[in-house]
Amino acid sequence: MSTAFQSYDLGGTRLSNRIVMAPMTRSRAYGPGESATDLMAEYYAQRASAGLIVTEGTQPSPIGQGYPDTPGIHSAEQVAAWKKVTDAVHAKGGVIFLQIMHTGRVGHSSWTGVQPVGPSAVQAKGQIYTHDGLKDFEVPQELTDAEVEATIADYVSASRNAIEAGFDGVELHGANGYLIHQFLAPNSNTRTDRWGGSPEARARFAVETAKAVADAIGADRTGFRMSPGNPFNDIDESDRADVEATYTALVDALAPLNLAYLHQMEAPGYRDFTTQARKAWPTTFILNPFTGQEPTGHKELDLIEDGTADLLAYGGLFLANPDLPKRLAVGGPFNTPDRATSFGGDHTGYTDYPTLD
Repeated sequence: MSTAFQSYDLGGTRLSNRIVMAPMTRSRAYGPGESATDLMAEYYAQRASAGLIVTEGTQPSPIGQGYPDTPGIHSAEQVAAWKKVTDAVHAKGGVIFLQIMHTGRVGHSSWTGVQPVGPSAVQAKGQIYTHDGLKDFEVPQELTDAEVEATIADYVSASRNAIEAGFDGVELHGANGYLIHQFLAPNSNTRTDRWGGSPEARARFAVETAKAVADAIGADRTGFRMSPGNPFNDIDESDRADVEATYTALVDALAPLNLAYLHQMEAPGYRDFTTQARKAWPTTFILNPFTGQEPTGHKELDLIEDGTADLLAYGGLFLANPDLPKRLAVGGPFNTPDRATSFGGDHTGYTDYPTLD
């Protein structure tokens, strides 16, 4: 029986345990040109006892940025800044993947200076935070076929930049209502060309992006995150039959690529699909389990022991507990995350959470 505290071989990279720090947007990229800072290096290095760190979502291009003060990986300046982060994590013995997140229609031109883009010109319901306060989402510009291909090239370039910056790999963010997820969902993708229509066609952008990135940096350094049934950012995947058809097509098409891992963010009522995806997936399966209003905690460690997942992703508890693996091993206690300091700000609620020591 496997336990969360045993080492693990992730595509040839040794992890000290099976606890993953999940990607969490913190909006503190205050360096020049939305680049990482020394404070960010300290934050990630504090959490290097994770078996694997997956960074906050990082835009592959200027048009891929949806929120203020999120970091990019598309300029030399950003690459150099991220190198300080990876060096700090590696100095503590950690392993770190960069999450590449193109937000698609989730953004606003008032501060980015460009109209958001998406698979179709379908406006998301809701609002987005900007430096000038909350604003309604805008109608995105529908990507042309050539622009879809150029966007895939942006992911490839960003992935190469991530390796240059010292990351051990990248995670393609195909969840939570951002661009890849927008292609997967029928309410945000109404196309009738090769990028839309059937479940297989809606999955094509995700699959072609993963193929291109794996070809560029190696499949063993490429992960993929999905969240079937997750309604975040006005995604409508309420038709269970369509969801299962779409994500079965996605998993079946990604599986032959032998990526480093598949990372599922679980929606309520989807444990049966989690089990199905885990059985169909040939390499490492990471689960961010659905736990309702409570953060993933100590009892979820059983999901590794019973084989539901190879690795288990923790979000909120890792935000507040830089030494989370140690705390999980002894059963706590656990610091409570201060949600008021989740996005933006200084070191408060970022690097000042105490450790057991």
